Amino acid sequence: MALVLDIQSPPVEARGILTQFGTNIIHENLNFRVDRGEIVGLVGGSGSGKSVLLNTLLGLKEPEGGIVRYFGQDRRSLKPELRQEINNQIGVLFQGGALFSSLTVRENIMVPLREHTDLPLQLMRELADMKIHMVGLPLSAATLFPSDLSGGMKKRAGLARALALDPSLLYLDEPTAGLDPIGASAFDQLILGLRDAMDLTVIMVTHDLDSLFTICDRVAVLVDKRIAINDSLPKVQAFDHPWVQQYFGGARARAANTAGLDAEQDLGSQ
Repeated sequence: MALVLDIQSPPVEARGILTQFGTNIIHENLNFRVDRGEIVGLVGGSGSGKSVLLNTLLGLKEPEGGIVRYFGQDRRSLKPELRQEINNQIGVLFQGGALFSSLTVRENIMVPLREHTDLPLQLMRELADMKIHMVGLPLSAATLFPSDLSGGMKKRAGLARALALDPSLLYLDEPTAGLDPIGASAFDQLILGLRDAMDLTVIMVTHDLDSLFTICDRVAVLVDKRIAINDSLPKVQAFDHPWVQQYFGGARARAANTAGLDAEQDLGSQ
């Protein structure tokens, strides 16, 4: 049975989410949505529950209250085969890449293809190599193991695996963490290019101010157990909350804002 996705509905939407561990409440009455084609940055202080929210949206943790919808479908009410079809529309880049150490880059990328398709093995190899090219890795990386890769190459290999099934929704967990400024900037531009080429919707958990100012259409701020604001950066910067003002009003944020404006001007002049 094929699932008909409602393209008019948000790719992902959470309403009234309550998550807790024992008596410890992490999120309460949390609302969050992402519209098609957006890159949305998710920020919050340490311990604010960003990873828990990511796991909740992905279905790795069921919330104690509220509802999560994908493409207009209530995830909890889906039959297993339809839920799997939804899952195949979702790609995830975990922090650090989370590659299987005993598999080559090509074999890592082929894992989702092996699990969820009946394609011939040679075609799987060709598709994996195409993803390797898409994320900017040389084809020679296909036969390397994760231990042979630099930090930036691991992230790109993990991204290639996340894109193996041509998802429409992509989650990125701290994608530029640990990269030098040149590598982080190149990764940001890669995400922008892939978003446009593949019509992706991207949710990005990040602390990287440069990424927020350079590629995000909106920024969602997780404070006080809820999403306090989910809007364009100028509106987020003007939002009257102590944590928001401290985060976006510091010297680093001002420098990132200037760099982001310069990048937009450079793109506009090309």
